[in-house]
Amino acid sequence: MFRLWAKVFQNNRMLRDTVIEDDGRDTRTHKVFHALDEICRVFDLGRPIWLDSNISDFKRFSKTRFTQDSFLEPVDFDYLEIQMIEED
Repeated sequence: MFRLWAKVFQNNRMLRDTVIEDDGRDTRTHKVFHALDEICRVFDLGRPIWLDSNISDFKRFSKTRFTQDSFLEPVDFDYLEIQMIEED
């Protein structure tokens, strides 16, 4: 089972969160991208851009934060954090 936890923060307070599950046979990368698409749909956000720092953090810690710099349109929060909580 693959599970990714997404949290939106404003002023160090979690505003909302969701967990995306995937039982498919895709690669880890594909599962992460599909989960991020679903997260953006649930939170009604544009898809963030993966910066080098996001890629590095996710590889090292299975967790990363997307700030305003990662979004093309303005967002009403400080950051979106995604974290791997379970992996096949």
